[in-house]
Amino acid sequence: MNNRLAQLIEEKGVLLADGATGTNLFAMGLEAGAAPELWNVDRPDNIRKLHQGFVDAGSDIILTNSFGGTSHRLKLHHADHRVHELNKRAAEIAREIADATDHPVIVAGSVGPTGELMVPLGELTFDQAVLSFREQMDGLIAGGADVLWIETMSSPEEIQAAAMAATQTGLAYVITASFDTAGRTMMGLPPAEVPAVVQSPADKPLAIGANCGVGASDLLASILDITEADPNAIVIAKANCGIPQIQGDKVVYTGTPELMHEYTRLAIDSGAKIVGGCCGTSCEHLALMRKAIDDHSPRHRPALTLIEEKIGTMVNKPAAANDDMPKRERKGRRRA
Repeated sequence: MNNRLAQLIEEKGVLLADGATGTNLFAMGLEAGAAPELWNVDRPDNIRKLHQGFVDAGSDIILTNSFGGTSHRLKLHHADHRVHELNKRAAEIAREIADATDHPVIVAGSVGPTGELMVPLGELTFDQAVLSFREQMDGLIAGGADVLWIETMSSPEEIQAAAMAATQTGLAYVITASFDTAGRTMMGLPPAEVPAVVQSPADKPLAIGANCGVGASDLLASILDITEADPNAIVIAKANCGIPQIQGDKVVYTGTPELMHEYTRLAIDSGAKIVGGCCGTSCEHLALMRKAIDDHSPRHRPALTLIEEKIGTMVNKPAAANDDMPKRERKGRRRA
């Protein structure tokens, strides 16, 4: 596939993705419940600052500020008529920063879930989901995205709808799911089944993986399952910065830069070719993650016991250990 992301992986071996969008924008003054996508127009300098900080810390990939950029998400903020505008602007800002850098930086068009339940559990049909994703993706492509980054997914059907929309655009795409409920996604998808969700060889994603979830140790367990299920896949690991804790009216992430440094080394040993951080990950964390990639020497594939020893005890058991557990007992959390 003639794609800049694929070419850069071939050249460098392992790439560093960026860190948290929401957490860092909250630190800049974004109010809880507000739509970050509106800042692409209302406060673009803050978005430039976010991307520039990630690039300065060593990121090879920056995700556009468009996670909630479908009409279904934007309608909650009375902005569903602005899908193309806000997504195009998100990609343009990231493109501006990437093009001004003296080394290759990939602009990844972030596409999050619609937030709706699909038929038969909800009212969103497959065709409606495809149209919604396609509308967002067209805006991201118009703004200059190099690749479509479908992330934090839970439902296999929604993954398939987003994949179909991406395939229609002709641009390469990746998929990451969030395994936050007893080692599975909220809709019950285990990591080992992700490689088979999009089955057509012609429509397959460039890369697959995991992001967000409940902590770095749990995410690495998911990465081990994915790489075992498909050893030839290009795999993405984008973990939250440690474990989220509620302190007063704030969500605080426990991961230190040193923890994320070790997580990066373990992610590479687990088979990941793209490593980044999700919620709570700052530029300070990324700088040490960059060092971990640059200094890394191959080690053995880690066991779960080693992962827990190095970066902390898992919150959930691995997916396979929960196969017989009643669904009501599968506890987890959604993306912060």
